[in-house]
Amino acid sequence: MSLYLELLEWPFSFPFRTLENEGEVIVPPHWHKEIEVILVTEGSVNIGYNQQLFQVHRGEVFVFGSGESHYFLASPGSHRYVFQFDLELFRETYLKGNQENELIHLFETRENHSRQWPSHVAERVVTYLRQLYDEMATQQVGYEFAVVGYLNQLIATYYRDIPEKAHVLTTGNFVEAVNHHETLERLNKIFNYIESHYMEGISLDDVAQAVGFSPYYFARFFKKNTGQTFMQFLNDYRISQAKYILSHKKIPMIEVAELSGFNSVKTFHHVFKEHVGLSPLKYQKTIFGNN
Repeated sequence: MSLYLELLEWPFSFPFRTLENEGEVIVPPHWHKEIEVILVTEGSVNIGYNQQLFQVHRGEVFVFGSGESHYFLASPGSHRYVFQFDLELFRETYLKGNQENELIHLFETRENHSRQWPSHVAERVVTYLRQLYDEMATQQVGYEFAVVGYLNQLIATYYRDIPEKAHVLTTGNFVEAVNHHETLERLNKIFNYIESHYMEGISLDDVAQAVGFSPYYFARFFKKNTGQTFMQFLNDYRISQAKYILSHKKIPMIEVAELSGFNSVKTFHHVFKEHVGLSPLKYQKTIFGNN
C-alpha cells in the first residue's frame, strides 16, 4: 500500500457522506480534496497527521482540511463516525470568486483537534455532528436541507470560534501531501510490517532491515515521524491488541500474551500494568465483572 489520492463516491445527490469505522485495522496514508471530520464515539483512535501521532479520545473531534494527508493506526476497541464533504456543496449558494480557496485556508489554519478548542465550542460541534449523523441515518423528508443547515452552522463556528493553529504548514494543501510522499511511503511499509509480525519476537533491527534502513537511521526516522521510539510504539500496539482480546474473549492469560506478541506472561503482565494501570485480569473484570 502507498500514499494515495482517495476519490470519494457520494451515495446521494450531493457531496456529503457519513461512515462508521471500527479501529481494528490500519488505514494507510491517503489524502483527498474533501474536508473530513472524525468524531470518536468509543475508545481512543490513533491518528497520524503532519508527521505526528495524535490519540483522539471518546467524545473528541479531529478535522482534516482539503488535501491534508493522514492515516489511522489500528486502535482496537474504538469506534468513530466519519463525515466527509466537498466544498463544492456551497458553490451555487455562497461561494463567489476565491471564497472556496478561503474556506480551504480556513480549515488549514484552525486547530484540528477539539482538545485545543474551548469546551463549549467542542460540545456545540459534537452536537452538530450527531445531528448530521442522525439526518443521514434516517433520511426523513427534507434531510438534505437539514444537512446543509448543520454544515453551515459548523463552518460559521469555524470562522468565529475555532482557534488558529500555533504553527501553520506553509506548504499548503495538495503540495503538503506530495512533499511528504516518501516519508509516508516508508511509514506505511513499517506499519504494515508491524501489523503482520507483531505476534513474533520482532526487533528494531528486523524492521530496519525490512525497510532498508540502518538500525541507527531507522530509530531516528521513526522517533521523528511518530513521536515515539520503536519499542514504545510496538508495546502500545501490542497492548491495544491485548485490550481488545481481553474485552472480547475469556481465554487463559498465556494465550492473551502470545496473541498480543509477548513472549512471557510475566513480561505481558508488567508491560500491561505499566500502560493501563491495572493488571490484565483486573482490566478484564472491569468489562465482564466477576462472571
